[in-house]
Amino acid sequence: MRAPTAAATALTLALLTASTPSTAASALPNDQAPAAAATHRTNVQIDEHAPVITRADILIHAPLHTVWNIQTDVENWPAWQPNVETVTKDTPGRLRPGSTFRWSTEGLDITSTVQQIDHGRRLAWGGPAQGITAVHVWTFTPTRDGVLVHTEESWTGEPVTANQATLQAALDNSLHNWLTNLKHEAETR
Repeated sequence: MRAPTAAATALTLALLTASTPSTAASALPNDQAPAAAATHRTNVQIDEHAPVITRADILIHAPLHTVWNIQTDVENWPAWQPNVETVTKDTPGRLRPGSTFRWSTEGLDITSTVQQIDHGRRLAWGGPAQGITAVHVWTFTPTRDGVLVHTEESWTGEPVTANQATLQAALDNSLHNWLTNLKHEAETR
């Protein structure tokens, strides 16, 4: 496997987890099972004091169950996320708090742990990777026109502090691309 570059590391970590307020642009210019209760009494949040935070939204013209199923079928990510090379779920069955999955992207190997899941509404995962701790939160809100998907991710750690501008740009780009790819996949099903 090739050695990961700083940009590859940033991209991979962007795909890993969530954030606090930033100057990141949204993906759009200003523009069936029973619900499973989350095991946390309060929602998992990104680190609002992290040096790198991205928030982004996109409206997807597809049913909620379609969008949710695509996003939570982690083993199928490589089929619609060009930068995700492989994914292996370590925990069988549906994603749930404590579920882990290993994935590779841009020459990096990542292990993510689901921290919270509220079926059809909210998903949070995170974990450490190469000195960076990431938290990634997704929310899914049905609208009259489809589903508004909101994602936010935060990164902390020494590599982030040392290279904040580059990693911020990488995370912004990564989440924009993720949302764009999710929209395309859901709207073509």
